[in-house]
Amino acid sequence: MSNGLARMALLGYRVAGICAYPLASPYLTYRAFKGKEERQRRMERFGYPSAPRPRGPLIWVHAASVGETLAVIPMIRELLRREIHILLTTGTVTSASLVRQRLGDEVIHQYVPLDVKFPIKRFIAYWRPDAAITAESEIWPTTVAELARRQIPQIRVNARISDRSFARWSSHPSIAELLFGKLALVVARDDVDAERFRDLGAWPVVTSGNLKGDTDPPPCDQQEVDRYLAQIGSRRTWAAICTFEGEEEAAAFVHRALKPRDEQLTIIVPRHPERGDQIETMLKEKGLVVARRSRGDAITAETDIFLGDTIGEMGLYLRLTDISFVGRSLTAEGGQNPLESTMLGCAVLSGPNVQNFRDTYLHLVRKGGARMIRDTEMLAKAVHYLMTNEVARRKMIDSGEEAIQDLRGALSITLKALEPYINPLTVSARLRPANAG
Repeated sequence: MSNGLARMALLGYRVAGICAYPLASPYLTYRAFKGKEERQRRMERFGYPSAPRPRGPLIWVHAASVGETLAVIPMIRELLRREIHILLTTGTVTSASLVRQRLGDEVIHQYVPLDVKFPIKRFIAYWRPDAAITAESEIWPTTVAELARRQIPQIRVNARISDRSFARWSSHPSIAELLFGKLALVVARDDVDAERFRDLGAWPVVTSGNLKGDTDPPPCDQQEVDRYLAQIGSRRTWAAICTFEGEEEAAAFVHRALKPRDEQLTIIVPRHPERGDQIETMLKEKGLVVARRSRGDAITAETDIFLGDTIGEMGLYLRLTDISFVGRSLTAEGGQNPLESTMLGCAVLSGPNVQNFRDTYLHLVRKGGARMIRDTEMLAKAVHYLMTNEVARRKMIDSGEEAIQDLRGALSITLKALEPYINPLTVSARLRPANAG
């Protein structure tokens, strides 16, 4: 495809967005009904602000969902320390809740506007960011074009690109070059991602490692941890976290297979807590006794499954066990971040479909902190082995902690790469305080 045809294709994308714009309101209303949008904040999706813009330098940081948000929080805290205001956008209700819990009013949170000309123009015109830093794997053409038109530097951090996305962009190299060439800087997670970004037209590109290695373990209410540990008593436990549809059934199979021998408690933490009713119904149909965190149910000797159907409490659930199966890897694809489990002293198990975290898992497996399983039967055997073999379990946990130490350092590399963009803003902020007239 020639450069001219590529420009026409991007123009077609923008026109299609404008034509579909009238359908956005009913679509968002439907999503709000399903619990996937905050009804009272829907207008933020159209670029309308719900907070005043502070005076002084402001960086727009975008993190698509929970994983990306967790990854950029240490970077955001460093930027705040440099007296730069942060506008943080996210795309999901769960990530918005996480921002409230972890950052409170330290940042301005908004839902990311639709990638359509009118919302994006309205959003950028109001907030006037001095730079835009994104931690998301997707490229949004209209947003990229509007930021470039205003000469606002666009930076990707913790950048990755999946096998599928790379293949798709590679099949349209002219379009890719027009979009990726507008990025001022890409800080990639690993050498493979860095090379892919270069192939698609991005420059300069540096490699930092995974920012998630520099995050803090998820917090918890220690009193709640102690209360549940007292209820669990001497029972063995294991957890299936960040599960997608089909993986809760796998956890139920494991529980039923092991219960006659181990009398264990199984903890299930679905990636989408709003599926709690559906999951509980399925578990009860299998004859299992369920205690739900959202109801405040106590764990008794008869409880088979503790269902962690709440947002932002992974720190609680992982502190109740030292064996963690990380989902979206057995019946779904892509994988989920295993580092939280490793940080909190868990031996990690995962299915084979971890394309989005390939290098992280590769490092953990090489170190001995994680083990990949092929199917549900193999998961049951691995859980039983780890629950009954303290030496093997402790060795995996210790190896995982060593692997975490190896992964640290991405934050300092990222901040070093950002210096040409953030240092002038820090100087500006200190020369003209935010409350100046």
